[in-house]
Amino acid sequence: MGKILVSACLAGVRCKYSGGHNLVPAIAELVRQGRAVPICPESLGGLTFPRPPAEIQGGDGYDVLAGRARVMDKEGRDVTAAFIQGARAALARAREVDPEMVVLKERSPSCGSKLIYDGNFKGATRPGPGVTAALLRENGYKVISEGEFINKPPAGK
Repeated sequence: MGKILVSACLAGVRCKYSGGHNLVPAIAELVRQGRAVPICPESLGGLTFPRPPAEIQGGDGYDVLAGRARVMDKEGRDVTAAFIQGARAALARAREVDPEMVVLKERSPSCGSKLIYDGNFKGATRPGPGVTAALLRENGYKVISEGEFINKPPAGK
């Protein structure tokens, strides 16, 4: 199995907006073994922890990259630039690592692979990728969620 790029929160790094993490023990073990490389696009974009949650309003990650949607935090601040900067930094890291796949945190405005929160801060989701997932896919990387990884880990694991 080649290297995997993973959302750092899935490896137990406390980089979730709330200051917590989303530990998946199997992913943390791959990082420990040197088989996975953790990234946090939001911290790479300069955001701090903890902070108010953010959601994409007006579309999905592809729309944010195209300038048709914005990432707003719950207090009404536009944090789009930080999310785009983080996505670009994650892409640069992916180019260094050349991962077999990228495992990102579902529902995140950065990392959601198939679902993101709907922009209303009420816990509802809608189909679509986050900003980083969209940029990585646009550049040919295979992006999956932690749920897909857990249910069907790559061969050789």
